[in-house]
Amino acid sequence: MVLLGQLIGFVLVAVCWGSTNPFIKAGSEGLERISNQYADQGFKKWLAEMKYLFTRWQYVLPLALNLSGSVVYYYTLGKSDMSLAVPIVNSMTFVFQLLTGLCLGESMGGKDAWLGIILIFIGVIICVSQK
Repeated sequence: MVLLGQLIGFVLVAVCWGSTNPFIKAGSEGLERISNQYADQGFKKWLAEMKYLFTRWQYVLPLALNLSGSVVYYYTLGKSDMSLAVPIVNSMTFVFQLLTGLCLGESMGGKDAWLGIILIFIGVIICVSQK
């Protein structure tokens, strides 16, 4: 029962991290224009970039969800085996990032990506079954 709770926590973290990455990428579109506008101005460029990003809900909302996944991760990590948590969360994050990107119209990478997803699930099953 404890392992099931930990596994749910791992998947929740992977969903928070993986599904928000494509949204953060999409929300930061246009940042290059700001960076080019203040190309050689150092601190002023940094302030302009921060203002641009943090005034866009398309960036802030997914970032907040991503960071909440980090809170869940540290909570779950404190109650579980680190050798189980880290590989499961990191590999599942990749899966959810690919699937979310696919839903947003990004290129997935073809058969190799699907093979990778299958191998990740097999690896997670092996890790969980050994505990």
